[in-house]
Amino acid sequence: QVQLVESGGGLVEAGGSLRLSCAASGAPFSSYTMGWFRQAPGKEREFVGSIVRSSSFTTYVGSVKGRFTITKDSAKNTVYLQMNSLKPEDTAVYYCAAERRSFITITPDYWGQGTQVTVSS
Repeated sequence: QVQLVESGGGLVEAGGSLRLSCAASGAPFSSYTMGWFRQAPGKEREFVGSIVRSSSFTTYVGSVKGRFTITKDSAKNTVYLQMNSLKPEDTAVYYCAAERRSFITITPDYWGQGTQVTVSS
């Protein structure tokens, strides 16, 4: 069983930055591909990006490419989502996810509880 705890959300002005953290526990961190998803009010949850287990290979949805960066610290069992040049349309609850594969799907094995990110215009 893997537990995921996100932190770092908050309110920021458009153009600003935030860094989200996701601390994982309960299973070998290196066995899981880690991902970030988000869900805005009235919309479906969407994939934001992922980082492959045992590597630094990352993938992003087109709307965040060049603005968001996913990294991980395996010693701390933590994955990060650095968000720069934030836009009001980035407002959502952001979820961390873990999947025991070399890729992440829309139904990962584990979800975090989510953290709210609000970008004001």
